[in-house]
Amino acid sequence: MIFSEGELYHIYNRGNNRQKIFFNPGNYIYFLKKVRSHILSSCDILAYCLMPTHFHFLIHCDIRSLSAQPIAGTEKNVLSEGIKNLLSSYTQAINKQNQTTGSLFQQNTKAKQIEKSSKQYDLICFHYIHQNPLKAKLVMKMEDWPYSSFKDYCGFRNGTLCNMKSAIQLLDINMKTFYEDSYKIINEDDLKNIL
Repeated sequence: MIFSEGELYHIYNRGNNRQKIFFNPGNYIYFLKKVRSHILSSCDILAYCLMPTHFHFLIHCDIRSLSAQPIAGTEKNVLSEGIKNLLSSYTQAINKQNQTTGSLFQQNTKAKQIEKSSKQYDLICFHYIHQNPLKAKLVMKMEDWPYSSFKDYCGFRNGTLCNMKSAIQLLDINMKTFYEDSYKIINEDDLKNIL
């Protein structure tokens, strides 16, 4: 994955063969701890949602995201390596838990750069990520899904994974209408610009 300073990216992946990647509540929490230790120091996370079979992150890259570190004699991007190590270490833990072997995730994690435009694809992506549990009919209200940043933005939880101040500024989120805006239907044509 190649990242550029000052850009937003929709990072997502799903279980191999669309299988589950989270099997119990502890798996979600463990994955978020891995996110904190492997990628949070390389970018700002603006939004996230973990689903039973896949995950989504909206990140903002800065100078930290571009740095490299030597690995096996080759310079590697810290953010790309962080994502790789997150998925690898999580897979090892799940394989041990479930007494399985092999890959848990699809081979290529997607990192879709969100273009800046008058259509506000960045804000569309932000809301799309939070709407996942509702669209999948896992909950009746987005705030009932515990494994997304939506509760934090609503003020129902004091999460520290997302840089909410940065998100509000970068995405021009109107916090007075945030809740209502979050439930607006997203035009299917706009999804191709964020997926």
